[in-house]
Amino acid sequence: MTVTPSSPARAAWWRQAVVYQVYPRSFADGNGDGVGDFAGILGRIGHLEALGVDAVWISPFYPSALVDGGYDVDDYTDIDPRIGTLEQFDLLVHGLHERGIRLIIDLVPNHSSNRHARFQAALAAGPGSPERDWYVFRDGRGEHGELPPADWRSLMGEPAWTRVPDGQWYLHLFTSEQPDFNWSNPAVRDFFTQVLRFWGDRGVDGFRVDVANGLTKRLDADLPNQEQLDDASAHAVGDHPLWDRDDVQSVYRQWRRVFDEYDPPLMAVAEAWVSADRRLRYTAPGSLDQAFGFDLLRAPWDASAFRRVIAESYDLADRSGAPPTWVLSSHDVVRHATRYGLVGAGDENDWLRSRGAQPIEDREVGLRRARAATLLALALPGSAYLYQGEELGLPEVMVPDDQRQDPVFWRKDGLEVGRDGCRVPLPWTTDGTSFGFGAGGAHLPQPSWFGEYAVDGQERDPASTLTLYRRALRLRRVLQVAESMRLLDLGNGVVGFERPGGWISVTNFDEAPVPLPRGEVVLASDAEAVRAGLLGPNATVWLTQNGVQAAAASRVVGGDPS
Repeated sequence: MTVTPSSPARAAWWRQAVVYQVYPRSFADGNGDGVGDFAGILGRIGHLEALGVDAVWISPFYPSALVDGGYDVDDYTDIDPRIGTLEQFDLLVHGLHERGIRLIIDLVPNHSSNRHARFQAALAAGPGSPERDWYVFRDGRGEHGELPPADWRSLMGEPAWTRVPDGQWYLHLFTSEQPDFNWSNPAVRDFFTQVLRFWGDRGVDGFRVDVANGLTKRLDADLPNQEQLDDASAHAVGDHPLWDRDDVQSVYRQWRRVFDEYDPPLMAVAEAWVSADRRLRYTAPGSLDQAFGFDLLRAPWDASAFRRVIAESYDLADRSGAPPTWVLSSHDVVRHATRYGLVGAGDENDWLRSRGAQPIEDREVGLRRARAATLLALALPGSAYLYQGEELGLPEVMVPDDQRQDPVFWRKDGLEVGRDGCRVPLPWTTDGTSFGFGAGGAHLPQPSWFGEYAVDGQERDPASTLTLYRRALRLRRVLQVAESMRLLDLGNGVVGFERPGGWISVTNFDEAPVPLPRGEVVLASDAEAVRAGLLGPNATVWLTQNGVQAAAASRVVGGDPS
């Protein structure tokens, strides 16, 4: 099978980029208060350069009460003072650009925080006012409006409607501190185009759009109940009251006009948890550029599952002209080094619903598979999104219940432990206070074994996961010559494909060694797995059949990995 994504008329840097996600509060702490900040990022910018990424995506850094990890935004055009200042942001933009690294920032347009000036104005102005029309307010049911407009539950497990003192109710699909904007109001749309220009003028290269499939809503006079809301068959495709509505594209068409005011145009990637077919709408001409493909992230460690996701992703790429995006970990999911090591028939939900009892995990197998999956994803055409710490092979951390911060844990009565385990501050040194994260402690507790994964220790180890990532990203630049690939038939338990120029990637999901195609090995996720023309289990190898590429690749692999 051969797949060749269509090329758009306008070439773009992001089509084959490797993007590194920084969760700022947990990346590096520059002032010793236990919270990561811009000073910390600036101090570790050499790590990003040495890694070899094309762009950095920074999760929310706006003023926030941190009810939901910074996704409750108080002010869209300022910086949380615990993280830094606008002047430091400008230094960060300059520092990254000076090193050839672009910057993508998180935009949170579905909701603000309840402390945002616009929401406070809406509360003060009262029912029927223009100020209140910025958000989704409704009268309640019952004789005195004492019942919510509907029995909906938020994604955080609590009621989705909250009553204000004058008797009306407001909608929040997340926590009650995150009221949803009313995107049918032109003033809201104009406000966000101003936000886009504010950051575009400061030099950002693009945006990651949070909850991109949730902005527009259809709220009829007679609202469905929760059971009807959850029944997919009760709603026409593209006309669900809350999610993935066709009319959300009118927002992105307006944004596209703003993006195209810049040279080069700003880019945007949608966080849209929708079916593969529906993702097409978010990357259509005039809309956003990319939409995260979470299918590989959700796939089990199984060759047929990976092969199916790859084939479907390239079918979509051919139809849309937008390259696939490959994601294995993020700030919202269990790290893939842990997911692939869970013992038995379980999946990440065994971890998320464990109520503090650590699931059975084979950490060695999990890391071996994670390294193999990473090499596979980096060999595929398209853009790859890496999450901070995965280059160290970090597993998920089981945070003690009394130190958890994620509202999912607290508002679902502990039924899910939440996302704190992938947000624990990074280890930079093998010992010392907070393992080099900062001069003080860390806002989430680091386990005693974290030093085993520290950057400084891995930099000295030619077999470390950090060394593997650095070499893989350098090789990717040498080997990648076109946006196409051809799937190879190498057996049921193997995923193999060839890129133009004779670059071949082979991953063995089986428990027995498998024969390798002809070619020179230039990189392996596990050097011990390559023996006498065979590839062992849980491993990926890159080969090249092009002598020139092989020579160039050998110089990269043989050089200083730092």
